[in-house]
Amino acid sequence: MAFKTPVYIIEEQKLRRNLALIADVARQADVEIILAFKAFALWKTFPIFREYIRSTTASSLSEARLALEEFGAKAHTFSPAYTDGEIDEIVRCSSHLTFNSLSQYERYHERVAGKASIGLRVNPEYSEVGTLLYNPCAPGTRFGVSADKLPETLPPDIEGFHCHCHCESGADVLQRTLEHIEEKFARWFPQLKWLNLGGGHLMTRKDYDVPLLISILKGLHERYPWLKIILEPGSAFAWQTGPLVSHVVDVVEDKGIRTAILDVSFTCHMPDCLEMPYYPDIRGAEHIEPDNSQQPIANSQQPIRLGGNSCLAGDFLGYWQFDHELEIGEEVIFEDMIHYTTVKTTMFNGISHPAIGMLHTDGRIEMLREFSYEDYRDRMD
Repeated sequence: MAFKTPVYIIEEQKLRRNLALIADVARQADVEIILAFKAFALWKTFPIFREYIRSTTASSLSEARLALEEFGAKAHTFSPAYTDGEIDEIVRCSSHLTFNSLSQYERYHERVAGKASIGLRVNPEYSEVGTLLYNPCAPGTRFGVSADKLPETLPPDIEGFHCHCHCESGADVLQRTLEHIEEKFARWFPQLKWLNLGGGHLMTRKDYDVPLLISILKGLHERYPWLKIILEPGSAFAWQTGPLVSHVVDVVEDKGIRTAILDVSFTCHMPDCLEMPYYPDIRGAEHIEPDNSQQPIANSQQPIRLGGNSCLAGDFLGYWQFDHELEIGEEVIFEDMIHYTTVKTTMFNGISHPAIGMLHTDGRIEMLREFSYEDYRDRMD
C-alpha cells in the first residue's frame, strides 16, 4: 500500500467475516447482538452492517441521532447522566433507554414512559477487567445501582436491567460473571422483559470459545425464558478489520536512543496505546523490552523507539525490532487499528486525523473521508 497521508484502511472482507460470525451467534443463541458506537461509528459502512444486525447502542444524543438518522433504527441508549436540555431528543431517537441511577430515573422516567422501554443499569460488584481505567465495577464506580439499593418491587415502568462488566473478555469470563449477576439480581428478573449484558464480549477473537458463549446464552434462556437477552459489543465488530498506515518522517537520536518520528500521533490517533497501555502489532516488527543500560543503537538489528508527531513529550511507544534500518518515507503499519481509534482521535496540536479508506472485496480502495484545516478550524468555533 502506498499513500501520501496516514490512513486507516478498513477491509470489507474482514468486516463481513466478523459480522457473519456475530449474526450466527445471535441466531443460534436466540439473542440480539447490537453495535456499540463507542467502539465503532463509521456510518458509511452502515449499509453493510444492516445486512447482518438490526440495532445499535448509544451513549449520547449525537450517537442516538446517528443510530436513527444514519443506521435507520432507534438506539438502545445508556448515559451516565441525562440532562434537561437533551432528554426529550434522546428519547425521540431511542427504542430503549437505560438510567444509571434511581435519582435519574425519578427525575426523567415520566418523560420516557410510553416512548421507549425503560431500563436500569445495575452493578454486580464483580468484574475481571484488570485495567482500572476500564473496570466499570471497581469500588467507588459511578456506574449502576447495587442490589442493596433496589426496592423489592421495581417501579412498573422499569422493563430491563443493563449490566456491563467486560472488556475484550472471553466466554469463560461471562460464565463466571453471570453467577454474580444472577446471585445479586435474579429475584427481580420476573419483573423484567429484557436483560442487556453490555459489551466486551470479544467473540471474533481467534481464541474465543464461541460454542461456550452459545451454550451459556442458551442456558440463560432456559432459566429465564421470558427475558430477551441483548449483547452490545464494540470491539468484536471491528476486531482485526484493518490497519493504520503511517510513514517515517525523521529519525532522531539522544543519549544513544534513536527514535523514528512518524506522521501519526499516539496521543491523537492511538490513545489506548498510552491510556491502557498496550503495544499494538506492527507489521514486520517485534516489540522489545529495552535493557537498563540503554546502550547506543549501533546497527539496524538494535531496537528503535517509535515517536508521534505531537508536542506531547510522552507521545512515543516502546522499542521495536525491525529486520532493517528504518528510512525516512518508509511505511510503518499498525495492525488492528479500526476499533476504538477512529472514534477517539483528537486534533490536539492541530494535527489532522488520518484519512479513512475502505478496501472492498473487489480490491478497490475507496477513500471514505479525508480531513483538512477546515475540520480543525471548525472545531474551534
